[in-house]
Amino acid sequence: MAETIMRKYLADAGLDGSVEVDSAGLESYHEGDRADPRMRAHAVRRGYDITHISRPMRGADWERFDMIIGMDNQNMRALEHRAPSTAHAGKLSRMTNYCDRFMLEEAVPDPYYGGEEGFEYVIDILEDACGGLLDELRRRLAV
Repeated sequence: MAETIMRKYLADAGLDGSVEVDSAGLESYHEGDRADPRMRAHAVRRGYDITHISRPMRGADWERFDMIIGMDNQNMRALEHRAPSTAHAGKLSRMTNYCDRFMLEEAVPDPYYGGEEGFEYVIDILEDACGGLLDELRRRLAV
């Protein structure tokens, strides 16, 4: 969902050709799968179309991307552990660090085991965080 929102925000800002966005999981057990049907349904209601196909993070991603963003503390710990160097670990940040409206220090919650409102809440958080991330990217690109 974060990738889909970020792509839309970049396109709306005229920056879609300036920034590469990709999503990857830490494990490969969902590789090749589409997003959860419940998340896709909530996304459509909010005007998003999730087209991403799941893939695991690869070693080359550490070189390919300037920023690697984790969704929760467990992700962050795993990413820190997998970082090939301290320089690579310096690329890490937590998605909630970019929130302006939501004050979440730790994590984007996992909506998959809760009710429908959990999916809407996660989209709200991700829209907020992606807005803050867009501001950060504009600073980095000096746009």
